[in-house]
Amino acid sequence: MRGAEQIPWLYDGAMAILERLGLGPWRRWLADGARGRTLDLGCGTGRNLPLLPPGTRAVGVDPCSQSLARARRRSPGALLVRARAEALPFRDGAFDTVASGLVLCSVTDPAAAAAEMLRVLAPGGTVRALEHVRSPLPWKARLQDWSQPAWTALSGGCHPNRETERTLAEAGLVIDPATRRERDTMRRFEARRRGR
Repeated sequence: MRGAEQIPWLYDGAMAILERLGLGPWRRWLADGARGRTLDLGCGTGRNLPLLPPGTRAVGVDPCSQSLARARRRSPGALLVRARAEALPFRDGAFDTVASGLVLCSVTDPAAAAAEMLRVLAPGGTVRALEHVRSPLPWKARLQDWSQPAWTALSGGCHPNRETERTLAEAGLVIDPATRRERDTMRRFEARRRGR
């Protein structure tokens, strides 16, 4: 069964509502800080691409060809590549910025995707992330665990209970606390390679 994430018109409609309800400024933050060669990881229907600053050279990656077709209409100048986050077809250090907007909840192997993000990140580059994560509240985390199988099936892959910040830290990224914001289970932050 295809989920909402693989039905571009349905996904775009849901995102438009969420952006009006408060997600919009968070998405703009994600795009605004991009610099240089920018990978929009899991670009989906391309909602981040038109928001990228002038001068960035955007590459969007997504495994869904229907979503990439919609992204092409939204951002005709972007290079779009059909690929999975766990196996990026780019050389090491290819990108100054890796933007991950509501992606790591849906990849098959979050640790492999995080390792690939780190691999393609240039020295001194930044990862900018906007993700929803496992709740720090025990009762809410249990609710996420309980609802996860049905939610994952309906959405087409989203896992609402992933510990994304920990996954990125285990891959070798350090979150800049000055950029980190949270609202309920939403997080946004910038991260760099450990030791930089």
